[in-house]
Amino acid sequence: MSAASETEPAAGPESEEPTRRDFIHIMAGSVAAFGAASVVVPLVHQMNPDASVLALSTKEVDLSAIEVGQAIKVMWQGKPVFIRRRTEEEIAEVSATPLSDLRDKDARNPNLGKAEATDAARATSADGEARPEWLVIVGVCTHLGCIPLGTAQGEVKGDYNGWFCPCHGSHYDGAGRIRKGPAPENLPVPPYQFLSDTQIKIG
Repeated sequence: MSAASETEPAAGPESEEPTRRDFIHIMAGSVAAFGAASVVVPLVHQMNPDASVLALSTKEVDLSAIEVGQAIKVMWQGKPVFIRRRTEEEIAEVSATPLSDLRDKDARNPNLGKAEATDAARATSADGEARPEWLVIVGVCTHLGCIPLGTAQGEVKGDYNGWFCPCHGSHYDGAGRIRKGPAPENLPVPPYQFLSDTQIKIG
């Protein structure tokens, strides 16, 4: 046995140290990961909507000019939204309607999640507060996407003092709930919140 072999430590897992090759592998992997991230992050970011699209995703509406008994139509994300300032008589009529009389018993209100289609649930904003005077609904018939009538000043349509879709004869009540005709669901409530007593933000 040579003197050199007597002085060298025995090779084993405990005596192994990182070599130059290991260092090169680690650095190459780090550079590759950084390069991949520098490509993926801008790619994902460019798929995000720009400021003009984000601006269209919400709409602020001034309610101060709407008199009791009036309704207006505004556009939000390319869809008509009906906003009606209801009279006490209108609120009393829809509030007295038993749930058993409704075809669709779902409130269809994303501000609440799953809830029964009571008038209070239909008139609740994202603030969690029911304001029966104000009804905000998407004005697209749930049958084939027509726009129901009943938004002109002081106008109510159909057999239930609400909205009427002349295309196929769907009747909605003063809470936007389907009561007669081929439409299967209530008019949906959009996500909205009150910014003040006279201003709301839809979306």
